[in-house]
Amino acid sequence: MLQQLRPALVLTGLFTLLLGLGYPLAITGVAGAALPWAAGGSLVLRGGTVVGSSLIGQPFSEPGYFWPRPSATAEAPYNAAASSGSNLGPTAAKLKERVAADIARLHGAGLAGAVPADAATASGSGLDPHISPAFARAQAARVAAARGLAPAAVEALIARHTEGRLAGFIGEPRVNVLELNLALDRHES
Repeated sequence: MLQQLRPALVLTGLFTLLLGLGYPLAITGVAGAALPWAAGGSLVLRGGTVVGSSLIGQPFSEPGYFWPRPSATAEAPYNAAASSGSNLGPTAAKLKERVAADIARLHGAGLAGAVPADAATASGSGLDPHISPAFARAQAARVAAARGLAPAAVEALIARHTEGRLAGFIGEPRVNVLELNLALDRHES
């Protein structure tokens, strides 16, 4: 029996070391050498201080900033350690109540007309750092008024920070909220 068990245990140990430790370390090393910014978490610096990541959304609630889409992470918004969707189906009463409350909050903040879908629904991970250009434009008047800027200047910032489809056909146009808000801060200074 030991004769049959020994090769299985040796191979399990070998493949654990090779595929569980060696391969991940090698890939991490290659990624760190080839794309250090991305491998390091795509951290965004402002004055030498890390203010966030371009890959993970952040809560902004002040009227002078663009607001992100809702976060589905439990307890703390945009908590990367709790990344998950809400798992609420389209007929769930709790989801309908949350969406209705978000829409009412947005209308109360001055958002006029139809509310873009991403303004009231969380992404699958609950961490999406992007909003649609439609949601950004819907917030432009509020942000311009709060900062005392011309609406055209805010619209121009939105246009400059709108990312297109990858390779011209993959995904949807999007705006990174953190980068847009940092551009707003730079515009004022």
